[in-house]
Amino acid sequence: MPLMPHLADLAELAARDRRRALMPRAGIDFSSNDYLGLAGSARLRDAVAAALARGVPVGSGGSRLLRGNDDEHEALEAEAAAFFGSEAALFFASGYAANTALFATLPQRGDLVVYDALIHASAHEGMRLGRASCVAAAHNDADAVADAIRDWRRAGGTGTPWIAVESLYSMDGDRAPLADLLAVADAHDGMLLIDEAHATGVFGPDGRGFAAGLDGGANVISLRTCGKALGAEGALLCGPAAMREFLINRGRGFIFSTAPSPLMASAVREALRILAEEPERRARLAGLVTYAEQALSRCGVSASGSQILPLVLGDDSATMRAAAAVQAAGFDVRGIRPPTVPAGTSRLRISLTLNIGEAEIDALATILERVV
Repeated sequence: MPLMPHLADLAELAARDRRRALMPRAGIDFSSNDYLGLAGSARLRDAVAAALARGVPVGSGGSRLLRGNDDEHEALEAEAAAFFGSEAALFFASGYAANTALFATLPQRGDLVVYDALIHASAHEGMRLGRASCVAAAHNDADAVADAIRDWRRAGGTGTPWIAVESLYSMDGDRAPLADLLAVADAHDGMLLIDEAHATGVFGPDGRGFAAGLDGGANVISLRTCGKALGAEGALLCGPAAMREFLINRGRGFIFSTAPSPLMASAVREALRILAEEPERRARLAGLVTYAEQALSRCGVSASGSQILPLVLGDDSATMRAAAAVQAAGFDVRGIRPPTVPAGTSRLRISLTLNIGEAEIDALATILERVV
């Protein structure tokens, strides 16, 4: 049987409590990335309905370089560049697609990518496809990044160093030292790549993330995911115009992909307007973070200062048993295991969104005390 090795691999994953399965949506939402509660909002629904009414198609019908380039794509990219303060923007179907195309295309042979040890899997996929040498740096350690670049230069490296980080890390909820990292990039004539997936919409003026104010720099590229706090789908790469033009001409992940739905571009355009016009959403979420950090601290949940609160249990099996017990009590909290997180740090990832309130947080605290 040709797939016997695959079945053996699945059995081995199951034996280590690492086999994954799809689950239906159930229980109170403590697991989604719909941080501002926009995914089901009336404004996004109305924006999509209005787009349909004015003739925006559901499907694009082809790649952007063929007939798939819609006015909605172009309008979104222009509005996003203005909103985030970058010279240009380029819309992709997902953050994974954008990150993969970015790392596979922009760093060239002879360059060096220094990436944070906890960066997204999509960045790893792009680096695997790319031409540049790649080296990991200790998490959130700007000195380690600088040391890696200096070591590379001493060994004869002459290309461009690319520093790759997340501004807000998806499993620990901690923040990157962006000012220090930009200083390293400036000192070594390098590029700073900032994945703002979990900060966009939640932090910064008008929800422009932790990279707000950096986007206009000639050596800064940021990824703005549209499927998390923006409540829609897709991702925007924001940066210099040369970035956009090079990806259009050389980025295989862009060139050979069917364009995202123009309706999603319409939804993201409305989401950006909501960020500017409804700051109370961010204020309410910030209040929930403060409340939850206090309410859940007695359960061993680590305060992160963000909407992502980890409860690290360590053992894979214990983590999944705890997740199952919390889910059985009516709360959608997921267990996260390696390779998503480092070995020995399996955890319950508690995500705060505007889909819940203080009463739900109190109820979760009661269950966690009993389970953990």
